[in-house]
Amino acid sequence: MAYITIRQYGEDEFIEKKSQFIGYAKRCESEEEAKAFVTEIKNKHKQATHNCWAYVVGKNMGIQRYSDDGEPQGTAGIPILEVMKKSNVTDCAIVVTRYFGGIMLGAGGLTRAYTKGASISLKAGGVVEKVEGVNISLEMDYDMIGKIQYMCGQNNWHIEDTEYTDKVVVHILAELDTANEIEKSSIEATNGKIVINKSGIDIYFKEDNRLYKMI
Repeated sequence: MAYITIRQYGEDEFIEKKSQFIGYAKRCESEEEAKAFVTEIKNKHKQATHNCWAYVVGKNMGIQRYSDDGEPQGTAGIPILEVMKKSNVTDCAIVVTRYFGGIMLGAGGLTRAYTKGASISLKAGGVVEKVEGVNISLEMDYDMIGKIQYMCGQNNWHIEDTEYTDKVVVHILAELDTANEIEKSSIEATNGKIVINKSGIDIYFKEDNRLYKMI
């Protein structure tokens, strides 16, 4: 299991020809959550000219909905949706609020503005992978820690924490395949003088070579 979503709530805004556009993005793991988020932003901006939105839900991006909310057909909801589809983002809802500034933007201008509003909200939320992983701990004598640190550095395996007691314990969050590689390489690097423990499978965010616990 691995797919793209956003790490956290995102919000950003800009002015285009005196119209204010505010983009909001939120991770939503069900259609009900997505609908509730759209309603929340609409209630927050009841005086806005438009609150246009789109959401994609499901590992396979199976649920896709959008609304132009009064803007000319095809100039708002679809551009917002297309931003998510091009980024392969799912389990996410975006609302772009507009306060009209008195200058007409035209169909092309509206499409670009709503595309930008969606894009900056995604950027603010942080696009990440959602993966299955484990917490792998490596327990060893002090004279082995240098070998393990070198091994991790060479392979871009991020060490989350290191405990120093009578032994040294290194903690690494890793995808399942990577955890198997870490285990094999650690045994080779220490000639088997290491105790390895792995937690149960959990869901994590992945950015570059590092996993984060879901928030």
